[in-house]
Amino acid sequence: MTTAPEVPATPAQLDFLELEITSRCQLTCDSHCYAQAGPTKDHGSMTVGDWRRVLDDAAQLGVKTVQLIGGEPTLHPNFTELLSHALYNGLRVQVYSNLYRVRAEHWDLFEDPGVGLGTSYYSDDPAEHDAITGRKGSHGSTRANIVEAVRRGIPLKVGIIHMNPGQRSEEARAEMEALGVQRVKVDRARAVGNAAKTVGLPSTSELCGKCADGKAAVLPDGTVSPCVLGRFLPAGSVKAGGLMSVLAGQEWRRVAASIPRQLREGCTPDEDSCMPSPGVSMGCNPDQDGSDCSPAETEACNPAYDD
Repeated sequence: MTTAPEVPATPAQLDFLELEITSRCQLTCDSHCYAQAGPTKDHGSMTVGDWRRVLDDAAQLGVKTVQLIGGEPTLHPNFTELLSHALYNGLRVQVYSNLYRVRAEHWDLFEDPGVGLGTSYYSDDPAEHDAITGRKGSHGSTRANIVEAVRRGIPLKVGIIHMNPGQRSEEARAEMEALGVQRVKVDRARAVGNAAKTVGLPSTSELCGKCADGKAAVLPDGTVSPCVLGRFLPAGSVKAGGLMSVLAGQEWRRVAASIPRQLREGCTPDEDSCMPSPGVSMGCNPDQDGSDCSPAETEACNPAYDD
């Protein structure tokens, strides 16, 4: 008796892929960083070759946009090489940076038509902003680089993460709009990473039904999760056979099925990232971008992560 050959499973389709290339960040964001990043953290165990293969796989899978996030992605020693390799593969790139420090050569990269920026902001009050990031002077540096990005015409999304009662979140939104930022969203902190210490334990309900829905993330050790905020739901490792094998695997299907499709009241996902929602007070929007020690950027799976 002959046995029919096993038909390989088809990898899940992705439009948006978050690549958390480092856990190092100049900021600490002790109260909310989803990645628990900071100045003493490392870049993880993924080699530059590993990341390049992930980018190659992403292009073959038909991914439209990759997001380089962290930690602070520009601190990775191979940041320029990885961004360039993504563009070489025809991928759009979003760099989610805290914009605390921007090198001259990085501004040149950011002006490429295939590149956009995302960042997080907390308050129009410097003292309040700096208290949240854990770094004195971070407000002035980030604000100045937001102004510079607008001046250069670089596509920019700003996510304002609401942390505390009385926080000047709406004033921060008004400030960003007055500076000429076209895409500004407000979201609450998610119970992931540092925020789990104060907000509550991680839950799939925090993902607004959008993570794993055309989106995925690769973490600094090669773990694949439905999004950076869904890091508590590992689905495999790219080191074991590549991104395609993980997305074609049973564990990925199980993880994706565990995320409720229904969106909670106040949840407005309709962008592209895997973070929970911006724009609606205390709402949830996971869908398209994020990074730096701060989440908040795209509507629906977007602002609510920080590192």
